[in-house]
Amino acid sequence: MNRTLAIIKPDAVERNISGKIIDRIESAGFSIAAMKKILLSRPEAEGFYYVHQERPFFADLCAYMSRSAVIVLVLEKENAIPDWRRLMGATNPDSAESGTIRNEFGLSLEENSVHGSDSPESANYEIPYFFSRIELVQ
Repeated sequence: MNRTLAIIKPDAVERNISGKIIDRIESAGFSIAAMKKILLSRPEAEGFYYVHQERPFFADLCAYMSRSAVIVLVLEKENAIPDWRRLMGATNPDSAESGTIRNEFGLSLEENSVHGSDSPESANYEIPYFFSRIELVQ
């Protein structure tokens, strides 16, 4: 079994569609090893997205991710990272394949409803950013 981090972003939480997204996750065969609703501070969002700090969208991304609550999850299944990325769809909802979460629920390139680790290395950084070992169901 592999694990990946998923985030249901502010735009989806604000629109009360988190349950629909979680249903899609579980229907795709993922187990949820951990889940919680949190409000990121601006510095916490900046720390999480530090790899993008030199990009022009960094400030807007951090402001967006700290504007209201998010739901962070650890998803588990064989091939968790590529399977979650496929279920999420392309970053831009307009380019995302039909039937993906971003195509169905995303509002824009920035407000695209979900985040997912892009590699095992990212997952190894992102999961403990939000969850202690004791919070992860084995």
